[in-house]
Amino acid sequence: MPRQHKKSSAAGGSQRQLRVGEIVRHAVADILSQGSVHDPDLEGHIITVPEVRMSPDLKLATIYVMPLGGRDMEIVIAALERNKKFVRGEVARRVNLKFAPDIRFRVDERFDEAERIEKLLRTPAVQRDLAADSQDSQDSKE
Repeated sequence: MPRQHKKSSAAGGSQRQLRVGEIVRHAVADILSQGSVHDPDLEGHIITVPEVRMSPDLKLATIYVMPLGGRDMEIVIAALERNKKFVRGEVARRVNLKFAPDIRFRVDERFDEAERIEKLLRTPAVQRDLAADSQDSQDSKE
């Protein structure tokens, strides 16, 4: 009977995927912070690496990046894509895995989403509803 793989209930994958993703994230963050990638489009940009998601077989790493201030996102992603062979080699050298994972870069959009939610929470309609809810809870305590 063929062996069946259970799908992970964790949002980011199995414990192994999360652990390897974090190790790869640290390696990529070090590579970028040390200025090891020599590309004129990356010079002058501070790039954060908030997350790396690994495929279940650990052969593909999706690296989420965000340039400081969110400026020049397309230029930074294009520069990282041009240099991904170098980055992959550096990751393979720094991280002890059976296979060096293929890598792809994506813009991390969580910051934009958090800002959008923050703006929604500050709208007058939401503030009014929150004030009404807090008044209702005060009345029920008395």
